[in-house]
Amino acid sequence: MAMGGNYTQPKFILLGITDTPWAQAPLFGLFLLIYVVTLAGNIGLMVLVWVAPSLHTPMYFFLPHFSLADVCYSTVISPRMLTDLLFGNKAISWAGCVTQFHLFALFVTAECHLLAAMAYDRHVAVCHPLRYVLLVSPRACWQLVACSYLVASLSALLYTGCTFGGSFCGSHRIDHFFCDAIPVLRLACSDTRGGELAIFALATANGLATSAVILFSYGRILCTVLGMRSTPSRARAFHTCASHLVSVSVFYGTLFFMYLQPASRHGSRDKVASVFYTVVSPMLNPFIYSLRNKEVKAALGKCRTRMLNLC
Repeated sequence: MAMGGNYTQPKFILLGITDTPWAQAPLFGLFLLIYVVTLAGNIGLMVLVWVAPSLHTPMYFFLPHFSLADVCYSTVISPRMLTDLLFGNKAISWAGCVTQFHLFALFVTAECHLLAAMAYDRHVAVCHPLRYVLLVSPRACWQLVACSYLVASLSALLYTGCTFGGSFCGSHRIDHFFCDAIPVLRLACSDTRGGELAIFALATANGLATSAVILFSYGRILCTVLGMRSTPSRARAFHTCASHLVSVSVFYGTLFFMYLQPASRHGSRDKVASVFYTVVSPMLNPFIYSLRNKEVKAALGKCRTRMLNLC
């Protein structure tokens, strides 16, 4: 919005997931439980990787960063949503709305690139095991993480500028449970076609580039697995790939549904899709990516035994 002249920074009203009074208390309980599990699972995984020497390998290097992104963008969304459900205070300041969207865009974009880095790591481990130490060195791991956050930071700045760069002189009621690009742009009274096109192009570049890396990596993994003679090894590899691809499909499927379709096609289903990638996916990721892994289970068992001995 214009910052000079007779314009003032508006306050927005988040309409939330539902305006039905009887549904708000059950939804508060459900989302509170999901948020607590999200924090416990992801923070627990970060601590476990940090304290367990057996997990100090390139394979598990990306998991704490991935979990951190989950915790951060879930925390950007969930506490505010829970407060709105509990107290019904749905007003959010201009600065609060901009900050919420910017941080959300930053960590979601970073997670896309971290998913691509994790897929590349698995591809090298399975398809090029003799070159794994060289290709996925500690320096290379840090460079991949740094690049993920650098690209995410630049993308988030562009997303935020395109979303909030216009004028808002009409209704300030956002039909969503957080400040997202599409519902905010609906409120602008200036021409938003340029901003929408820029967001679409940038989301396409980030989404398709990272998903292409993931699909290529897992495609190569599956080809390698099909050539294995050992049936148990092949079954374990298929199980691991299937679990990861389910998580990737849910995350990318909802993101593509939200940001890679024309603005005219957005509707009430957007809230349902948004719940999956902002609330449900961060809760499931620790279980899908790590807690079903034998090495992580073994490290968790050792830590539990150590704690019991100390007690």
